Amino acid sequence: MRPAGPGEPGDQYSGEPGDQLPGEPVDLAVIAVPPAHVATELLELQRIGAARFYTDVASVKVEPLHRAAQLGCDLASYVASHPLAGREKSGPGAARADLFLGRPWALCPTEESDPEARAAVLRLIELCGANAVEVGASDHDRAVAVVSHAPHVAASAVAARLADATDVALGLAGQGVRDVTRIAGSDPGLWLGILSGNAAPVAEVLEAVATDLADAAGALRALAEGDGTATGELTQLLKRGVVGHDRIPGKHGGPASSYAVVQVVIGDRPGQLARLFLVCDEVGVNVEDVRLEHAPGLPLGIAELSVQPDAVPTLTDALRERGWEVP
Repeated sequence: MRPAGPGEPGDQYSGEPGDQLPGEPVDLAVIAVPPAHVATELLELQRIGAARFYTDVASVKVEPLHRAAQLGCDLASYVASHPLAGREKSGPGAARADLFLGRPWALCPTEESDPEARAAVLRLIELCGANAVEVGASDHDRAVAVVSHAPHVAASAVAARLADATDVALGLAGQGVRDVTRIAGSDPGLWLGILSGNAAPVAEVLEAVATDLADAAGALRALAEGDGTATGELTQLLKRGVVGHDRIPGKHGGPASSYAVVQVVIGDRPGQLARLFLVCDEVGVNVEDVRLEHAPGLPLGIAELSVQPDAVPTLTDALRERGWEVP
């Protein structure tokens, strides 16, 4: 597959709108703009013959496809797609070579899509090391409303409470609030475009979440007034949360695996993580996941290593033998 871009590799194109593209068209052009601009960019690229086929990476699919049809774009050469591998940071400095590796990549062909166009996008997904998931545009937008868009709004709502929090409260902040609010640090302008393009499905999810929160608040008010029977509704919500959490796929897809966590006290100094992982390598223990929790005001923290349960004794003994503090 030839790289997306005008002309041959190394060519520079700085012409004005209406100019013809120099050189031959590339195999596949990837449109990386906010959802509201996908269709107009597609129309212009098709007009100048930039590529044989086209895709996009916007996180909303119905609106761009509908707008593309309205503008008269060639829908045969266009297959909408969406890699679900974003980060809360943006720009060249946030780039990662492994960003798409093993991640789902939604592929949303329509009845008009040329099989060759679909194959070209599948090849791109393969080259990026992602896993293609073919889904209709409407199903895609409803799905990301549940697993991405509404959670972002919910995280922002929680983070917004911290804007006026006291210094005492912020000084007590632990890893939990950092986990819940991590994605709230994303660019508001970018997310406004995403949410606007998927407004109705996101609103439905948020309304359901708001109902649960209102019921929880009501139960807590009742408890505060001495009504001990109000614990039932709150308990049910917490239990449903556990069920939902456990349904999140594991790192290799499918049901999440149950790992044991080994906690290790680690100094905030260069090379500490490398030393820690070297021990794991020496004893043949695979680290399935790692999480760091810093100790406020102290030059140390806790590294939580998720490993297979039967590997815990081996790793724990090896760490202690090498001088690591394992609580």
